[in-house]
Amino acid sequence: MKLSDSFDAKRLRSRPPRNWTARLSAGLSVLIATLGILLMMAGFAGLLGNYAALAELNANRPLAATVLGGGVLLLWLGVWLWRRSRIRLRRGRELNIAPHLMKKHD
Repeated sequence: MKLSDSFDAKRLRSRPPRNWTARLSAGLSVLIATLGILLMMAGFAGLLGNYAALAELNANRPLAATVLGGGVLLLWLGVWLWRRSRIRLRRGRELNIAPHLMKKHD
């Protein structure tokens, strides 16, 4: 059978919709986790003391502990959001299967 020049086999398959919201949320969650790591480092350095750049955190131990706790919470939130967005990126328009029955890739 002769194929014409205007035939394109790629047109027969429907393209899946782009999932930009999941990609943007993955990027935002990585930024949140990075901010959490930086806050954890600053809080820990403030608890250790003897750093001239962290004068306020050196003098105020409860503030340093609060910054450390906030960093831990932001890190946890960032990792949790990143995992949720990665699951949404990998799961397309396939069969709807319960998440606990799928293979663990992350």
